[in-house]
Amino acid sequence: MTAGTPKPQVDTSKPHPARVYDYLLGGKDNYTVDQEIGKKLPDASKQDARLNRAFMHRAAAWVARSGIDQYLDIGTGIPTEPNLHQIVQGIAPASRVVYTDNDPIVLRHAEALLISTPEGITDYIQADVRKPQEILDHARGVLDFSRPIALSLIALMHFVPDEDDPYGITRTLVDSLPAGSLFLFSHGTADFQPQKLVGHVNDTYGKGGISLRLRTRAEVERFFDGLDLVEPGLVTAPRWYKDTPAPEDAHSSFYVGVARVG
Repeated sequence: MTAGTPKPQVDTSKPHPARVYDYLLGGKDNYTVDQEIGKKLPDASKQDARLNRAFMHRAAAWVARSGIDQYLDIGTGIPTEPNLHQIVQGIAPASRVVYTDNDPIVLRHAEALLISTPEGITDYIQADVRKPQEILDHARGVLDFSRPIALSLIALMHFVPDEDDPYGITRTLVDSLPAGSLFLFSHGTADFQPQKLVGHVNDTYGKGGISLRLRTRAEVERFFDGLDLVEPGLVTAPRWYKDTPAPEDAHSSFYVGVARVG
């Protein structure tokens, strides 16, 4: 963890996606404003959060078993065990992990909970994905960009509206990775929901001041332009698995995928 990191005040009057996600996962690190949004979302939102988290667990473990020992996880969220570093360091203890989020409460929990193995490193930067160069500049002090890195953008980019150029942000991050790297990605979609329900979800987040841009399959595929999608390709969250038994086949409103770089 970076020494001397400032501790900004947490604004408990405004909801934050990381804390709403924590509520949906059954966590306790959220406030009334976050709970109010979570309670207004469809009942299926809690299952979606759980299925998306389970995808991250499977994908991170597969990446670690594939030999990658460096990770840049952007949009970390509230640490909910097992965390990414616990999964990958359980397989490769010397793995290095840089966590990034823009919510001050995540920083506080990261300092207390994201503890590395003695052989590895966990580091944290409070930063916004819309400033990718700032994140990369910090990560280069911890990760070796001459060797493969796994970039993780899990349940993040649907909070980045079109006007903030989510594809350009993603391209900047991916283009910084050396050949042999892997890109882990998940994104919310409205492809399987009635329009009325989609409108309700958008309004619920919007009234809390949170932008939400659910994207179609074709729009999500654009995040992988120029990359080699690993089988089974772009699928819903419970349908992505590699070297583990098939997960429960449940309804999911997340598209997920892992792709090779270079």
